[in-house]
Amino acid sequence: MDYLADRTRLIDASGIRKVFALAAQLKDPVNFSIGQPDFDVPDAIKEAAIEAIRRGNNRYSQTAGDAQVLARLNERMQARYGWQNAPAMLTSGVTGGLLLAFMALINPGDEVIIPEPYFVMYKHLVNMLGGKCVFVDTYPDFKLPADKIADAVTARTKVIVLNSPTNPTGVVNSADQIKQVVEIAKKHNLLIVSDEIYEDFAYAGPNASAASQYDKVLVLKGFSKTYAMTGWRLGYAVCHSSLAPLMEKMLMIQQYTFVCAPSPFQMSLVTALDYNMDAYIAHYRAKRDRMVEGLAKHYEVVKPEGAFYIFPKIPSHYPNASEFVKKAIANNLLVIPGNVFSERDTHFRISYATTDQKIEQGLDILKKLATERN
Repeated sequence: MDYLADRTRLIDASGIRKVFALAAQLKDPVNFSIGQPDFDVPDAIKEAAIEAIRRGNNRYSQTAGDAQVLARLNERMQARYGWQNAPAMLTSGVTGGLLLAFMALINPGDEVIIPEPYFVMYKHLVNMLGGKCVFVDTYPDFKLPADKIADAVTARTKVIVLNSPTNPTGVVNSADQIKQVVEIAKKHNLLIVSDEIYEDFAYAGPNASAASQYDKVLVLKGFSKTYAMTGWRLGYAVCHSSLAPLMEKMLMIQQYTFVCAPSPFQMSLVTALDYNMDAYIAHYRAKRDRMVEGLAKHYEVVKPEGAFYIFPKIPSHYPNASEFVKKAIANNLLVIPGNVFSERDTHFRISYATTDQKIEQGLDILKKLATERN
């Protein structure tokens, strides 16, 4: 169709959403494909949203979001990073924040350094905006490779994207690894976009952030994963005051795109920010341990320290991950092939955000796929 914009040729339907659609057609599948918690929004937070609706908080908010919520977030940023009066805005999920940030930052030809494997949206947003993705290989251990990032910097480099805990690998970048990347960014006067949507799912302790070490960091955080409110579309962007012009442009773009994050759900955040999710996180740590234990005898696995993903390597008797996934689906198991998140197709992503019963069923199927020859 010649009336379509050229940029539409740079993307295709999300591989994750394709599997999600397939799940609706299968009878009671073991679904390891979608990254959303299997628990529901805690009742107290639900009630806060319902009360906001009843109270009439159903109109547009200010573009940046509710002032009370922003004040609470600012207190958090000051406590964590020492940032006072940090510019912040509520976004329609972290994905909405990514779109606003990349639209405000990337010109055609600008290079964006992205450690690989990567969250699928990074690649497609950069491509649609005319930028160039420069992928930095982190295989086989998925640790942040400062030397490769340094080698990837050119005169066209504008942004380094960091994601920790990471999707799809579940790896958590250490403070020292991040420091090495920060030094590269400082040397070349580069901006870091730090995607920290899974920060509460960091099982070994508080998640390290580049924002603790560098002023030129745009931090994107969210509530979808922590509180299981993926459909509420709530995230936020925050930066040091020295990057206020960037936040101003993101706000302008929001005016002409999302307008604002969903108003009644914004009001639930006052309750959510005080709600203790430790028991939920501990439950997911136990799920992680069970998955790693069950996979270790049959798959090459890097133990994840965060999020709720594992990125195993396919057994050697499969030609690629796409073929492995076809075989898995034939056995009523839904997983995502590695080429959705990478330029390689050697691994596959498991989301263990499901019931313990489904985890056991899935492990049995995965054992069968590893031990049986075609």
